[in-house]
Amino acid sequence: EVQLVESGGDLVQPGGSLRLSCAASRSTDSYYCMAWFRRAPEKEREGVAAIASDGGAHYADSVKGRFTISRDNAKNTLYLQINSLKPEDTGMYFCAADEIVECPFSIPPDSEFGHWGQGTQVTVSS
Repeated sequence: EVQLVESGGDLVQPGGSLRLSCAASRSTDSYYCMAWFRRAPEKEREGVAAIASDGGAHYADSVKGRFTISRDNAKNTLYLQINSLKPEDTGMYFCAADEIVECPFSIPPDSEFGHWGQGTQVTVSS
C-alpha cells in the first residue's frame, strides 16, 4: 500500500514562510503527477499546486508567486515552499499522487488522485 506522509505544517505569523514535505513510501518516479491540496475551515478542498514528472508546475491563482512546488525523485519526496503567508492560507494541506493522471496544463481535480496523505496543518495568525 502506498503511503504519503506530510510534515512541516506549523503556526506562523502573516508574512512568514514554511516548507511542507511529503514523503512517499515508493519511488515518486512512478507518479506522473503529484499535487498539493488544502482544505480551509468551512471550505471545499482545493488544489493549490501540481507538478508533472517533467517538472512542469501549475498553481492556483491565489498562490501564484508565493508557493513553489518541487519534487525530488531521488528522495521520494514532494515539497511545497510557501512564502508571504496570509491568514487565508490557513488550512490542512494534503499531498496527492497517482500513477495514471497527468497534469500537463493544470491542477487535476482531487477526484482523479488515488493516493493521499493524512495532511499537515498550516495556521497563519498573529
